[in-house]
Amino acid sequence: MPYEYKLMPSPVGQLTLVARNGKLSAILWETERANRVRLGELHEANQNPVLLETERQLQEYFAGTRSTFELELDFNGTAFQKQVWQALLTIPFGETRSYSQIARQIGNPKAVRAVGAANGRNPISIVAPCHRVIGAAGSLTGFAGGLEAKHYLLTLEGTGQAQLAF
Repeated sequence: MPYEYKLMPSPVGQLTLVARNGKLSAILWETERANRVRLGELHEANQNPVLLETERQLQEYFAGTRSTFELELDFNGTAFQKQVWQALLTIPFGETRSYSQIARQIGNPKAVRAVGAANGRNPISIVAPCHRVIGAAGSLTGFAGGLEAKHYLLTLEGTGQAQLAF
């Protein structure tokens, strides 16, 4: 089954919401790097129920009235990547984790760089909160949506300790 998408304006730029088989597969950034997330052929589907529900929940999140998402997710990646992405889902709203904390959480404390690489390929940004992963010293590090978007999301969630490092 092909991937279906819907465009959504947001405070962090236009987002592309992508679904397949009744599950959310990706949230892509307006400035998306080619091949960061590998998907099949995309077809526009503005009335897809999963995409409409994702848009509704994201609008609530940006309005400050939602702190958790209730969506079925379809992660497409390696077993290691999926393990990292599942760990992202455990980071509470308003909190952050370091790459080394995630590596320890998944039982592979020496895989800090691999965790960083998997985090960077997270296909379901915002919902699987890769923006909540910061450098060990509290600095904002690479983010597919850009550091300004990461800072915006952390500020929205009330996470004030992260510092922009340009």
